[in-house]
Amino acid sequence: MTDSPQSAPQAQPAPDLSFLDPGDGRKIAIRLRPPATGQPTVMFLPGYASDMEGAKAWSIDQYCASRGLGCLRMDYSGTGSSAGDFADGTLARWLDEVLFAIDLGVPDGPLVLAGSSMGGWIGLHAALRRKDRVRGMLGIAAAPDFTDWGYSTNEKMTLLQHGKLEQANPYGDQPQVTHRGFWQSGEALRLLGAPIDLTIPVRLVHGDADTDVPIGVAIKLVEQLRSSDVQLKIVKAGGHRLSEPHEIHAILHELGPLVELAR
Repeated sequence: MTDSPQSAPQAQPAPDLSFLDPGDGRKIAIRLRPPATGQPTVMFLPGYASDMEGAKAWSIDQYCASRGLGCLRMDYSGTGSSAGDFADGTLARWLDEVLFAIDLGVPDGPLVLAGSSMGGWIGLHAALRRKDRVRGMLGIAAAPDFTDWGYSTNEKMTLLQHGKLEQANPYGDQPQVTHRGFWQSGEALRLLGAPIDLTIPVRLVHGDADTDVPIGVAIKLVEQLRSSDVQLKIVKAGGHRLSEPHEIHAILHELGPLVELAR
């Protein structure tokens, strides 16, 4: 029987902030909650220009703390508490950091990846590259290939010609900036055009009112994954952030079976 997210006890203190060094001085910020003996670790991957301190990441950490599960949260270089310039960030660079965090931060035991938006895209690539470790994948408004479908032809031309694109940010006062290096890296790492060679259990949670990532992207991902154990949960009136209490409950409800299967 799967644990219910409603049974979680009082909040636990967050793990201390620590840093991983890939060897070039980037200093990748992480918060690691070690698992109890024999338990899997859930790794949370933030979205574009986001960090590990948001409501979804915190709720997943608390869920893990209440059940003896490990939890690894991280900030990509140039974001949150990690060193570096955001303008240097690319999908390939951040993917390398995720793989480094898997290998050094959680060197042993099964993993379940929980990726939000762009983190879902990175998580798919990480699962493909660490098939011996990753036992399950949770996509939260996952946004694979968004450098393709997420920009108009004119916006792509602006990126190529001027090196960056500034757009209105619905979640803050500062504009959202995309740099040419990130966009080109994303185009080289597109997944949805061919079958995705993953056979692990995958759970996707997506809002039907998501204006950033159309629900058709989630449906396409379901079609392309080779796994026969893929389920899509649609949250009525849910937007892209999926951070309301009932939306987080839905996310944790999907995480539970993945953890069970990973043991």
